Amino acid sequence: MKLLSVIIPCYNSEEYMRNCIDSLLVLNRNDIEIIIVNDGSRDGTYEYAELYKKQYPGIIKTIHQENGGHGEAINSGLKLASGRYFKVVDSDDWVDREAFEKVVKTLKYFDRKNNEIDMLISNFVYEKEGASQKKVMNYNKMLPENRVFEWDDVKSIKVGKYILMHSVIYRTSLLKEINLSLPKHTFYVDNLFVYIPLIYVKKMYYLSVDFYRYFIGRDDQSVNEQVMIRRIDQQIRVNTLMLEHYSSFVDKIKTIKLKRYMYHYLEIMTSISSILLINSGTTQDLAKKKALWEIIKEFDELLYYKLRTRFLGMLVNIPGKLGARISVGVYKLSQKVIGFN
Repeated sequence: MKLLSVIIPCYNSEEYMRNCIDSLLVLNRNDIEIIIVNDGSRDGTYEYAELYKKQYPGIIKTIHQENGGHGEAINSGLKLASGRYFKVVDSDDWVDREAFEKVVKTLKYFDRKNNEIDMLISNFVYEKEGASQKKVMNYNKMLPENRVFEWDDVKSIKVGKYILMHSVIYRTSLLKEINLSLPKHTFYVDNLFVYIPLIYVKKMYYLSVDFYRYFIGRDDQSVNEQVMIRRIDQQIRVNTLMLEHYSSFVDKIKTIKLKRYMYHYLEIMTSISSILLINSGTTQDLAKKKALWEIIKEFDELLYYKLRTRFLGMLVNIPGKLGARISVGVYKLSQKVIGFN
């Protein structure tokens, strides 16, 4: 069995995928496998993937499939993965060499001790194009370091410091045991990839290294605000699936800190969906915002009440055009102060 499977979902990625793959090949270890998933690309992605596979047999595997979206690429990679642990690295991102060495060394330690962890968490860096300083997302004041811990050991996680896909490496067998399957043709499923397995995670380890480099700057990038508004139906879909998951399992979650964390993650997602719909300003999108909150109320009235009466819920539901300007203004300020994208 391999130690670590790294999945690289690719769609028309010929311009930047080599930087991503090369950053993962610096260790040249046979206990790591890299699975390049070509998700129906129409450029040179196929040729580059096959070239790397030929150059690194036994390390690089390739999957070529009809376009199914980011989630389906992860689904396919998970089916093929033979590593004890599972990591997703998007094709326009990359990893830091020294941090990668420490990550592998840590996973190797647990492998030798036959003491599997469910999730390893590390830092990531916003590689924002044009930014003079790179913002590091770390969890130093929130998670215990240098020891295995459980949810009861976690300190309060601040707004803007949520555990994202860039931060996590999951135990592969955990993802397969819960039959993790992400929706096809849907953006923003990275939130589901992190969120759904959380209730099954017992043993965690935080390694404070700046491992993942998250590139932000392409006009067509999914996290570009105007792109998100155009794809708002997919954001709402992910938001709703998170709502369904939370409501289905909330009564079974015995650990208060995990329950609180999952609630706050859902709160942030709902607030972002609402702000994007407000920022769009169209009659149709404002109607979608109203419908989203009605769905929450119909699904779980107590959850609706909690979300609606807290600061963020009140902020995104201030009536009128002035209310819309206030909501968007606070959101923009939060982006600058907290530094999230």
